[in-house]
Parts: sequence; C-alpha cells; structure tokens
Amino acid sequence: MIRITVCGAAGRMGSRIVALSKEYEELKLVGAIESSSHPKLGFDAGIVAGIGELNVKITENLEKVISDTDIIVDFTSPEATLKTLEIVKKHRKGIVIGTTGFNNEQLLFIKKAAQEIPIVLSPNMSVGVNLLFKILKDIASILRDDYDIEIIEAHHRMKKDAPSGTALKMAKVIADSLGRNLDEVAVYARKGIIGERTKKEIGIQTIRAGDIVGEHTVIFGGLGERIEITHKASSRDTFARGALRAIIWLSDKTAGLYDMADVLGIK
Repeated sequence: MIRITVCGAAGRMGSRIVALSKEYEELKLVGAIESSSHPKLGFDAGIVAGIGELNVKITENLEKVISDTDIIVDFTSPEATLKTLEIVKKHRKGIVIGTTGFNNEQLLFIKKAAQEIPIVLSPNMSVGVNLLFKILKDIASILRDDYDIEIIEAHHRMKKDAPSGTALKMAKVIADSLGRNLDEVAVYARKGIIGERTKKEIGIQTIRAGDIVGEHTVIFGGLGERIEITHKASSRDTFARGALRAIIWLSDKTAGLYDMADVLGIK
C-alpha cells in the first residue's frame, strides 16, 4: 500500500486527485493539506472532493502527517511547493509536483533537492500531452527551419501563470530539437508595426476565458501548407490520473529528477 498526502487538497486539481485515488487499490490517502487561511481547513477531504467521508481532515500542517506518508503530491503555487519540498526533503520522502510557474532559481532548487529525494516534476500529467512532447520533437527535427512555429494555449480565467507550463515545455522541446535558445527566440506578444516575422522565432500566445480546462495548439506554417497539432482536455481527471500514475511509479525509485516521459517509458 502506498500512502499519499495531497497538498492543495481543496483545489481544482487536488480535489480530483483525492476523489480518484479511491479507484486505485494500491493507494491510500492519509493526508490532505491546504494553506492556513483556506476556508476548508478542518473539513473532511472526501466530502470536499464530493465522494463522501474519508476520515482524512484537511490541515495546514504537513509535519503532522508526513511521517505516515510515502509520497506527497503537490498542485499549489511555486512558493508553497518549495516550502513543502523543504519538509519532504527533511523527511526523505518522494514527491510528485504538478505546480507550474516556477522561475529559473526555483527550478534550480528543485533540481538540487532531487539529488537527495525522488521527484517527478511535470507541467502536465496528461498521457496525451506527454506523447505530444515526443511527437513535436520528431516533427521539428524533420521540418527544421523551413516552417514558422506558433503555439497557442487557452485555459480558464482563474489560472494565475501565463503562458502555461505546458506551452513553455512544448516551446522548449521544439527549440532544443532545432538547436535554438528559447530565451532568445520566444515571442510572447505582438502589437503594432513589428516588422516581418524572424525565421527562428517561436511564438507563444495565451488565452484566458471561462472554464476552459486546457487547450494547446502548435502550428508549423510553411509555404503552401500548414501543420496543426492540437490537444484539448475536457476534464481535469486526465491530469489527476496521470499524477496518480506518477505516484505509483515513483514509489520504488531512488533520488533523482524525473518527468512524465520517465513515468510513461517514452523517452
């Protein structure tokens, strides 16, 4: 039995992980964490998730439950995740991180922590999206510099970071395949008289509206043809199931920084 604690347990993703974890015989929810100001503190995590009582209360104190935990899963904010990671590292547990919006310094902190504990870090836990990462790498390596590249992503109005971590990962995969430095070629907005598009730039555009779960389209635009690859998520359950799959995979791993390609065996 793999004992899990969910950080962000009352959030959009955390509550689905709580709910769906009941479908996995090898998993047992033992902890549910939220911020100290969250209105659901003290509530049963199962009731908050809409699946009935689980006898696991939502608390702000990870230290109280971590000794009985094997793997922590975190879908919160960059700052909250790093605080959680400090505790996880101290107790030598594993962690699955689905939080997005990390800056370079924060990512370096995670990489250093992975020298001591096992970590799965992925901006998107969907099986389909992670397969798409592999496909995009192959397409870019074939098309090379003859096609213009644009990425368009859309999410719900409540998403705090932009562009999405998934869009940035797509751009990084493509840029690496083409031997480009994403920091030098990424274009995040266009307005006014901007001149002709440069040959090597990668456009990344953002839409925020309503309750869109997550949509990503990559356009390879050539002369006389256009290739468009789109992934649309209709439910957060696809991400939650991916996170649960990552938990099971990570449970017997040693220290290291892993991603969903490792989990899925598609590297």
